[in-house]
Amino acid sequence: MSVSILIPTPLRRFTGGARMVAVEGATVGAALGALATTHPELRTEIFEDDGVTIRSFVNIFLGSDNVKTLAPGAEGVQLKSGDTLTLVPAIAGGSGASAAAAGSGAAASAGAGFSNAEIARYSRHLIMPEVTLEGQRRLKAARVLCIGAGGLGSPLTLYLAAAGVGTIGLVEFDTVDLSNIQRQVLYSTADVGRPKLDAAVERLRALNPEIEIVPHNLRLSSYNVLELFAQYDIVADGTDNFPTRYLVNDGSVLTGKPNVYASIFRFDGQISVFGAKDGPCYRCLFPEPPPPGLVPSCAEGGVLGVLPGIVGSLQALEVIKLILGVGEPLVGRLVMFDALGFEFSEVSVRRDPNCVVCGSNPSVTAPIDYDLFCGVRGEEGEVDATGVPTLTVDQLDARRRAGERFQLLDVREAYEADIAQIPGAVTFPLSQLPARMHELDSAVTYTLSCHHGTRSVQAYHALRKAGFGRLQVLAGGVDAWAVRIDPSMPRY
Repeated sequence: MSVSILIPTPLRRFTGGARMVAVEGATVGAALGALATTHPELRTEIFEDDGVTIRSFVNIFLGSDNVKTLAPGAEGVQLKSGDTLTLVPAIAGGSGASAAAAGSGAAASAGAGFSNAEIARYSRHLIMPEVTLEGQRRLKAARVLCIGAGGLGSPLTLYLAAAGVGTIGLVEFDTVDLSNIQRQVLYSTADVGRPKLDAAVERLRALNPEIEIVPHNLRLSSYNVLELFAQYDIVADGTDNFPTRYLVNDGSVLTGKPNVYASIFRFDGQISVFGAKDGPCYRCLFPEPPPPGLVPSCAEGGVLGVLPGIVGSLQALEVIKLILGVGEPLVGRLVMFDALGFEFSEVSVRRDPNCVVCGSNPSVTAPIDYDLFCGVRGEEGEVDATGVPTLTVDQLDARRRAGERFQLLDVREAYEADIAQIPGAVTFPLSQLPARMHELDSAVTYTLSCHHGTRSVQAYHALRKAGFGRLQVLAGGVDAWAVRIDPSMPRY
């Protein structure tokens, strides 16, 4: 019967680079024996000298089960057609002694185009058959544009710089805030208040002075995207909002540059490669953005600090694979990471022939107004506050000082109210609103507050739909209160 054997990368040199090998065998021992017959050099890697017993430092998994736990003689475990075996050998990793010849004159002369210092710096790449000097030359010649130097951009650019990507462009216009330090490892506390671009360029050049870091101190827009993308080979999308994400996608397709995409939220991450030849683009997966305010930003919903480090590193991996031309890039594949369950899952993404950007008859042949497309109204940002009556924090403070009574509902979660809360506010979480709406009095005027305003507007619409008419939203929420009324209140 036919079974498949998954070969780990350390052993693929014995299988001609094959990741999966199909063999015939009714038992684990028979299947491994067939593998060793087809690829003789694997025999001593898998079996003891008797040619039958599986070596102690090699584990064989049938599905998620180690065959050594399924029966006293693992070799005799029965298989059925279509089963997959996975070889899991012990591997060494971490730090080790440096190669003595890495910086020698002989190595440098053999590696034309690299200095002795570069040979030493990239030595762990050079001894990999998938990289070698030729692959390192490709990295050195590559030009990668990174959009954003935040949570994803930090690990992304650090690893690209360390790997020796010759030219890294960096688009950023923000300044370092103390709240960034929890996850944006490009920066230190001493960088708070500095332009992110200045701090990032300084850090990356210190990490690898052998490469070029090109700062682009600008906001990516429909007017500059095509000219900017044309200067690079690959685009890496580390943005945190939908207008820029669609802008990056369309610019990628229109200029023919692969777009290595990643996004994060709380405990979840996504990564894929869009805009590659014959592959789908972001619009093939998401033709239209969600309504403004429906999907919270990291500022509203939070993100586990280590998550962008994981996902951004995977993003760097995909960029490097594209440059080297090795492995199976995530073209037509979307990988999702659930940090809580520590699970990776994958779905296929097909190119949509009717896609308005990359389809057979595209209707978007130039950048558009992405704020309009995503329903964003200027600095109002992520909520549609059309027709919503608002109250400023100054007006609320004046009423409070005048002794007026007011009903201020704080629709943040209770654990957020523990951080900071406006005096007199009543915690009434948006997540509990449908179940607790009966506790409210439709004859009372309620002022709705949250962190910045997004959830307040959502609560407003939900209450209006339920028949409440005496409502107003506190503009800017508790954050505006901390800025304008009570600077001693912590901001988050």
